Amino acid sequence: MDLTRRNFVAAAAASPFILSATGALANMANGPVLKVAVIGCGGRGTGAMFNAISAGKTSGCTIEVIALADLFPDRANNANQALAENGMKAVPADRVFTGFDAYKKACATDCDFVILATPPGFRSIHFKEATAKGKHVFCEKPVAVDGPGVRRFLEAAAVSRSKKLKVVAGTQRRHETCYIDSVGRIAKGDIGRVVAGRVYWNMGSLWNVAPDATKSEVENQVRNWLYHTWLSGDHIVEQHVHQLDVMQWVMGGHPELVRGVGGRQVRTDTTLFGNINDHFGLEFQFPGDRFVFSMCRQQDGTDGKVEEMFIGTDGVARMQSGFAELTGAKPWKFSGKQVDPYTQEHIDLQNAIIKDIALNEAEQVAHSTLCAIMGRMSAYSGKDVTWEQALNDNEVLMPEVVEFGARPQAPVAMPGKTRV
Repeated sequence: MDLTRRNFVAAAAASPFILSATGALANMANGPVLKVAVIGCGGRGTGAMFNAISAGKTSGCTIEVIALADLFPDRANNANQALAENGMKAVPADRVFTGFDAYKKACATDCDFVILATPPGFRSIHFKEATAKGKHVFCEKPVAVDGPGVRRFLEAAAVSRSKKLKVVAGTQRRHETCYIDSVGRIAKGDIGRVVAGRVYWNMGSLWNVAPDATKSEVENQVRNWLYHTWLSGDHIVEQHVHQLDVMQWVMGGHPELVRGVGGRQVRTDTTLFGNINDHFGLEFQFPGDRFVFSMCRQQDGTDGKVEEMFIGTDGVARMQSGFAELTGAKPWKFSGKQVDPYTQEHIDLQNAIIKDIALNEAEQVAHSTLCAIMGRMSAYSGKDVTWEQALNDNEVLMPEVVEFGARPQAPVAMPGKTRV
């Protein structure tokens, strides 16, 4: 499988040299200093922190990490230790924030931008705070787990635009040269009118954290957040959102309706795997009698496939990380060079901040998140779901206030019984 964001983070954690090999990082850049606060210091947040530092070499600035925030002290301390181990200045103890209000304290600092990398359920709450405080944002995907969360994020997105804030999302294919070139050619008509597509994220299983009897239900669920819909949105939202983002990019807008199936055949232990599915299959219907088939699964021993394919009246386009090809009337294959997209997205954000270039991907990633949520809603319920239904749905999976204590595990969805 291609080098994914998670694989990179795992490799970096195992070998600090991988991080320092990106270039002595903060010490190699000249020019302005951009101060960053990292909110969410697990593997993704720490990885994004080093991506941002490395990006400074290209954008011509020095990235100074001035605050770390996480629900758990061990996570924040591990990120701080990683800075020190890679030859960078550790964050002072009074700027290492923990607990449920840590994000507020980080946003109250004099940082220029924040990295939002907590479990997705918290994203819209944290983004609202960051924009209220006038901070530029690197925001991991997805940005919500339910309709109310998407609406909150979109409201904050409007605030960020009004303040001319720069926002880049973790949908890194939007910053990957082979994708940009390929989608540009599709938009020019090189495969004719796009009438259908197929998008996939099929793979084996991911990590899980067994519950600890000494911890509360909420802490155990947050530490094992991938498998609880209120925190991750299910893997169609947390992971497959990448392909659905490309789908909407190519199709020129959002789908009108989705019809989906899904379930859990392999990961059935609710103790380890919560209440999420392990596979989905969906058909997204677009205006003009066009459609895209979507499949995602996380099942060990199965064939992997991470790809987007679009069929036009005059050809076919195929895209993967580092690869893009058009066949048909105007054949083309990407042969250029590109920066690692996980770094490029930070380069683009930093350039936008330094040079005051308009760049705000907040609404775009919110729409991609909603697309994934409507797919989950359809598969969970067994019902067709429209875009408007998903956007206006009032089921709240993620409460605005979360505290340690009891939180019974949500039931596994049963098509035909689970509500839309």
